[in-house]
Order: sequence, then C-alpha cells, then structure tokens
Amino acid sequence: MTSLKPYLLRAVYDWIIDNNFTPHLLVSAEHNNGSLPEAFVEEGKIVLNIKPQAVDALSLGNELIEFNAKFGGKPMLVVVSINAVMAIYAKENGKGLVFEAEPITNNPTSQPDDNPPPSGKPTLRVVK
Repeated sequence: MTSLKPYLLRAVYDWIIDNNFTPHLLVSAEHNNGSLPEAFVEEGKIVLNIKPQAVDALSLGNELIEFNAKFGGKPMLVVVSINAVMAIYAKENGKGLVFEAEPITNNPTSQPDDNPPPSGKPTLRVVK
C-alpha cells in the first residue's frame, strides 16, 4: 500500500495556496536522503518556503519533493525525502499538518511485527 503522507502534503499545499498563504515545510535534515542547503540547517531541522514565487519547478512527488531555489543568492536544487517532512503549514497562521519524521531505510527488510494487529471484529465506542 502506498503512503498517505504525500497525498496529504499535496492537499494541504493546495489549501494553503488557494487561501493566498505561504506554504512552509519543516524538514528533518537528519532523516533526509536528498540535498538541502546545509548552511541553513539549525538543530537538525530546516524550514523551507515553497511558495510558487520563491521556488521554480516544484514537484510534490510520492517519494521526493524537488524544487530549485536560491539560498544566499546561490541557486540550488533542493531534494527532500517525503519521510523527512515533519510538517507543512501556512506561515501566516500556522495551520497545517504535523508528521513524525521517519527514518531512512535503503534496504527495507521484512521483520516480524512486535505488535500484530488485533484479531476479531473492529468495534467503535463513544468517548465523552
């Protein structure tokens, strides 16, 4: 099954743009398997402005986010792993979605699940 995360990122990005806000990505540089402007990374994280006027050739893919931008006046191709995105939000009001950064795995292996899904019929309950 494909990850839901890239679809949610695209939806929130569209909502932010439709409301004339500035979309920002909070990215974990430690979990990224791409290229970031390292000089702008603080405490293992970086905030990227991905407003159409700030970037060129933005691609919000299922595994990578790619765009061209200038940092300190120097052009750069920025590549962000979807699993390294910690949040997407509107700069003006902070509304958006927060995600947990996921570790990079170059060779995914099948390991037994310590917490298998519950068996039986699912149930719902009212919480007050």
